[in-house]
Amino acid sequence: MTDYTKKMLRDDALEGKVIVVTGGGSGLGKAMTQYFLELGAKVAITSRDLDKLKGTAAELEKSTGGRCLPIACDVRSYEQVESMLKQVIDAFGKVDVLLNNAAGNFISPTERLSANAFDTIIDIVLKGTKNCTLAFGKHWIDKKQANTVVLNIVTTYAWTGSAYVVPSATAKAGVLAMTRSLAVEWAKYGMRFNAIAPGPFPTKGAWDRLLPGDLKDKIDMVKKVPIGRLGEHQELANLAAYLVSDFSAYVNGEVITIDGGEWLKGAGQFNLLDQIPEELWDQLEAMIRSKK
Repeated sequence: MTDYTKKMLRDDALEGKVIVVTGGGSGLGKAMTQYFLELGAKVAITSRDLDKLKGTAAELEKSTGGRCLPIACDVRSYEQVESMLKQVIDAFGKVDVLLNNAAGNFISPTERLSANAFDTIIDIVLKGTKNCTLAFGKHWIDKKQANTVVLNIVTTYAWTGSAYVVPSATAKAGVLAMTRSLAVEWAKYGMRFNAIAPGPFPTKGAWDRLLPGDLKDKIDMVKKVPIGRLGEHQELANLAAYLVSDFSAYVNGEVITIDGGEWLKGAGQFNLLDQIPEELWDQLEAMIRSKK
């Protein structure tokens, strides 16, 4: 039986690196943060929920012996992003890596979305990534600091598009274009830009929001993955750690898909939701609203 939870890099692979992970308090952000700490990096994690961040930071420091700094930051606000960057530099003296992982999403027929709901996703995913990238990039250029990395978490429907998650698909496509554009433009400043497009990696928060109630049981994600299983968090953490490490110094402007072949099998991750009847959408909408 293959163990998909094995760790890939040597123990000191990120020694001396300072990494910022947005949306680092839970789920995949937390899994990547844990591995970065195990590999010797200092990590600042950000989100809007400081209490949750503090809990995560304390837990990860205890389990890894590393240094994890929780900072409240709404990435939709450029001022808050600048303040967050300053706090990281005050605490650690510098920053080497930005991991844009903060995201928002919900499933819905697009005609049911208010303009405001659409904006919320665009603001977190596209504007939030832009705010962090611009603030960190300007800082690195100003300081003439080379060997820096921006890693963006996108999704396979950034290039295929997908029904029922149109704001997310629109925003992630923008992030992917930004990744590829800046990989060329800012390489001269010693910056690298890459992206990861994960397939299904079950996380409590995201899956409960996207597929509330018994919908998770009705839609078997495993059936959509050719290799017949879902991803292990460590597999994503391994790839992220490689892409932020010096081992990947010649990888620039790339998006790496880690989805077991899912998108090739059925482009558009949520296209199968056309099987949901109108009444069930009403129920789902009520459940999603009650969770806010």
